[in-house]
Amino acid sequence: MVVYQRRPKRKASGGRYRFPEGKKLSNMGSIPTLTKVGKTKLKVRREIGGNLKNTLLSVNQINVINPKTKKAEKVEVVNVLESPSNRNFIRRNIITKGSILETKLGKVRVTSRPGQEGTLNGVLIS
Repeated sequence: MVVYQRRPKRKASGGRYRFPEGKKLSNMGSIPTLTKVGKTKLKVRREIGGNLKNTLLSVNQINVINPKTKKAEKVEVVNVLESPSNRNFIRRNIITKGSILETKLGKVRVTSRPGQEGTLNGVLIS
């Protein structure tokens, strides 16, 4: 089934929007990429206008910035501790923006969108 991203048929008041045309290809979205903890797998998708978008299907390393020393390093991800988007993502080890990950350095908060950007970046919080 296609994900369709357009204004809804109903207004907030309950009234109806009248659309002059039907569905269009430019309004089509995609199903969310649920990035898991595991061996790194990257998928390249063609987007509108011929642009290419990298999506991470699974990843086992994160680029971590330490705010005290202002240094960045690549660290191995152990598992997901918290997820603001969905509590079921924790036991399934699915990474989203804002998730708290357990790494070799300590707890890290994810600052990138791995399913959209194709990279996994984070900030050390402890």
